[in-house]
Amino acid sequence: MSGTPRRVPGRRPAGEHEVKGLAFRDEGVDEEEDGTPPPAPAAAAPRVGWRKLTFLPVVLIAVLLATWMWYRQADLDALTRNALGNGQVTKALWQHVQLTVISTFFVLIIAIPLGILLTRRMFRRATPFAMAFANMGQATPAIGLLALLVIWLGIGRRAALIGIIIYAVLPVLSNTIAGLKANDPTLLEAARGIGMSSLGVLARVELPLAVPLILAGVRTALVLNVGTATLATFGGGGGLGVLITTGITSQRMPVLVLGSILTVALALLVDWLASLAELLLRPRGLEVGT
Repeated sequence: MSGTPRRVPGRRPAGEHEVKGLAFRDEGVDEEEDGTPPPAPAAAAPRVGWRKLTFLPVVLIAVLLATWMWYRQADLDALTRNALGNGQVTKALWQHVQLTVISTFFVLIIAIPLGILLTRRMFRRATPFAMAFANMGQATPAIGLLALLVIWLGIGRRAALIGIIIYAVLPVLSNTIAGLKANDPTLLEAARGIGMSSLGVLARVELPLAVPLILAGVRTALVLNVGTATLATFGGGGGLGVLITTGITSQRMPVLVLGSILTVALALLVDWLASLAELLLRPRGLEVGT
């Protein structure tokens, strides 16, 4: 009469048992036998949403487009046209990008290996001295540091690059040391207990766990490098600082505005790219809720 299957007396479904007159069901038993399908696994949420990908680039494009339209309609005198013409803006922007990329590359190959080395048992005593030296590099005013390097090395890009590198080493070095020291000792002992070598523990356990802090330091260093590179013009290193200083000394507002806006736009673009790398390179296992 009814469509419900009759339960045979004395028999229970798989995984179900009776204790003192109460029915219990074991955990982990497949519920497909009762006609209830198991829940579908939740799809992993994307790391980068469309707002993160589009908002800042759209704002930067709008700002640059408005600046270009204002520049095209502005009444420029001969000195302003000479400062902004003949590819001077493109040349200054390219020099600024080169200074930022080269200095960041050397910061990474200096600060990250040094941070790893200073967290090893043999070199831990040298950590305070290395951190003190890095703090001195950033505590020194950038323009004063650049002036000392120009006196020592002469005018040119080399002095500017060394000054930018010294100024940006501290964030990456301190974050690398902090990230490696923050690792749970029990995890490291467990990795050694299953037979992993010291290099294997470093590459497969310590560094992946320290990635978020290291990437945060790299992001800070990138923005610092973009800002400090504007001072390279005082040492003959070029960059967008040439437009800014030309606009100030000659009292030409279009030159000053264009140099300043390009510097700010480049800093925001670099910070946005670094934030994307920070999200994409973060290990999945360290994300909250995974």
